[in-house]
Amino acid sequence: MSPSSGMSRRRLLTTAAALGGASLLRFPTAYATSGPQSYTASWSSVDQHPPAPAWFQDAKFGIYYHWGAFSVPAFGNEWYPRNMYISGSAENQHHTATYGDPSAWPYNLFIDGGRDKAGNHVQFAPKLKSAGGNFDPAAWAALFKAAGAKFAGPVAEHHDGFSMWNSQVNPWNSVARGPKLDLLGLHAQAIRGQGLKFMCSMHHAYHFLGYYDHVPYQSDANLRILFGQQGDAAENALWYAKLKEVIDGYQPDLIWEDFDLNGVQESYRLQFLSYYYNQAVAWNRDVVATYKDGYDNRGEVFDYERGGAGDIATPYWLTDDSVSPSSWCYVSGISLYDTKTMLHSLIDHVSKGGNLLLNIAPMADGTIPSDQQSLLLGMGDWLGRFGEAIYATRIWSSYGEGPTAMGGSSFSAPRAGTPQDIRFTRSQDNTVLYVTALGWQGSTMTVQTLNSNRINMGNLVSAQLLNNTAGSYTSLPRPSQDASGLHFSMPSSNPPFSALAYTVKLTFSGQIPALNAPAVPTGWVKVANVTTGLVLDSGGSVPSGSALKQWNYDGSSNLQWQFVALGGGWYRIVNRTNGMVADSWGNTANGATALQAPWNGGNNQQWSLNSVGNGRYQIVNRGTGTALDGAGNSTVGSSTVLWAPNGSTNNQWTITGV
Repeated sequence: MSPSSGMSRRRLLTTAAALGGASLLRFPTAYATSGPQSYTASWSSVDQHPPAPAWFQDAKFGIYYHWGAFSVPAFGNEWYPRNMYISGSAENQHHTATYGDPSAWPYNLFIDGGRDKAGNHVQFAPKLKSAGGNFDPAAWAALFKAAGAKFAGPVAEHHDGFSMWNSQVNPWNSVARGPKLDLLGLHAQAIRGQGLKFMCSMHHAYHFLGYYDHVPYQSDANLRILFGQQGDAAENALWYAKLKEVIDGYQPDLIWEDFDLNGVQESYRLQFLSYYYNQAVAWNRDVVATYKDGYDNRGEVFDYERGGAGDIATPYWLTDDSVSPSSWCYVSGISLYDTKTMLHSLIDHVSKGGNLLLNIAPMADGTIPSDQQSLLLGMGDWLGRFGEAIYATRIWSSYGEGPTAMGGSSFSAPRAGTPQDIRFTRSQDNTVLYVTALGWQGSTMTVQTLNSNRINMGNLVSAQLLNNTAGSYTSLPRPSQDASGLHFSMPSSNPPFSALAYTVKLTFSGQIPALNAPAVPTGWVKVANVTTGLVLDSGGSVPSGSALKQWNYDGSSNLQWQFVALGGGWYRIVNRTNGMVADSWGNTANGATALQAPWNGGNNQQWSLNSVGNGRYQIVNRGTGTALDGAGNSTVGSSTVLWAPNGSTNNQWTITGV
């Protein structure tokens, strides 16, 4: 971002902080900062902060990691410190059998050290490679760069309350105890040494808002700090003090925060945001703060956990996901997604205006398992060859097309696409459109969205297949276009090289032509579910809030609807009998009943059409991100429900004029 009017350029003076009493942390030369030159602890002030600076929108891909004392038992997941105290839980049973009853072998022994029942010394105390151990922060950072990440950093403190820096406000920290190293500082130095932006994540709100609710009250004052038992006033103050230490000591470019921020006193939330932004002005740097709750998207970036937007979403957003579907930290036998799934998830996010922050799970001793390294290097291999279609791009008018729905909400698992799944990105000057297929279609590649009814390709200069080497291309014949799509003649029926996705670069003389809205009949239509064959039914003259149903089509006006364009690709869906419109009522739950109500203009009554090919659409609600779904129920009169967009035909509809 460019500096605000009247804002002078300042240079960040090189500062230093001790790393475990040894090396020095140097901060990089800064960039010009945009936005106000000062902030106060009020929403009206912090809401003026530009939430997603250019570097963040250009970066697309980041890596972080859940690594700490909870990695030592390598059992269950990162909630082991909590679950070990819940009688009868798998973690409690494992802990009792392996270490002893939690009353005699408490969680803090994973930090300070203890012996398990077999006599083995147990402690989170990774040693640097230079000291004969397995922890090599420089090698970690080099791996992140090779993976194609543009920003990276650790979980600086998880729910367990153990600070991974030289804290003066928390005695439970990695310099005073455990490894006796400033881990946050070591990571910062190594990551910045690779030219990456440095981030850290803070999960410490839930530390005192429920994580340790099964731990008995501690008589020792230090243990009360560890287990979040100091009382509301002290815990809120500590929440802020920890953040202030991280800001002052490490100057992160991005601070990511986990859920339950609404449980933190609002005054402290605002103090944090205003302090961080004021410090960034002093550093002359653009910074990012993300949130799941407790902030807003006027000054911060919203984060979807294990999910993402189902369509293009603004303002700019972020997803945090993990290489494993079951755990964020290392556990014995941890399962992993494959590289294709995570790469396709990244491509999908970028096409919809978001970034991917991918978590890895190092072992307690500082080893990154080889299978996780392979996954990252696989992503880096593709990005190294075809990253032109990802980095520094922006969203286009449409994110894409295809049968595989991705995202739609938080906690919607990543999915690999098919060759028929297409995703679009564009250059910032809007003269190049990148068309990425999530597989090789064959000798002809068809893109239905770019059909002759929707876009005029008259100023197309060239079509090029991105080659196996970055910056090299294979020129393609000028594509043919008709009402069914844009058709590319590819070099061969088989892929000319191995890749997890293939990109065609379309270069135009001047701006990319405007994309017309999908050709939806302007009159009355029937909306038929692909699985059940039944059509959307209002039920007739019914009260507001009545369920939408499914029925055999018989020509009744109850079964006829009109899609009224609202602009921006959004529609209201009006019933012919009662004049009410389809409405989600804001219910984001999968399986929620779709309802109807008089038109009020709200997002819950606005819908977009996501073409999945062959004349089929997902009908996605603007307010919830979920889509109309037949639920596979072919019983006449069954309810129409809402579900996160997915590849099932339950989620697909045809729209036919009547």
